[in-house]
Amino acid sequence: MQEPTFLILTALATGPKHGYGVTQEVADISEGTVKLRAGTLYGALDRLVEQELIAVDRQEVVDGRLRRYYRLTDAGAGRLAERARRLRKHAEVAETRLQARPNLALGLMAGPLGAPA
Repeated sequence: MQEPTFLILTALATGPKHGYGVTQEVADISEGTVKLRAGTLYGALDRLVEQELIAVDRQEVVDGRLRRYYRLTDAGAGRLAERARRLRKHAEVAETRLQARPNLALGLMAGPLGAPA
């Protein structure tokens, strides 16, 4: 699962949102590091609907434009939970291995070519 997909599912975990709401929530969750463009977002939403990880919750017309709300399905919640567990496990292994490095144990960060920063 790619990071944008993980973040979209995470954004929908708290309840239905329309596309712009998903975009804003993803930016908030990622602290601004992931900014979904409309084409990327709607392509991902369509793919997630096809995979039955999300579903269209409802539609409304706002200022003459159709606004579609999406919600996380039970299958999507299960996939998200599974991925979150896997990421947590991998992060724990990475942190353990980083702590075992001599430079990090002394509180120093290695610079280029292993030289102290």
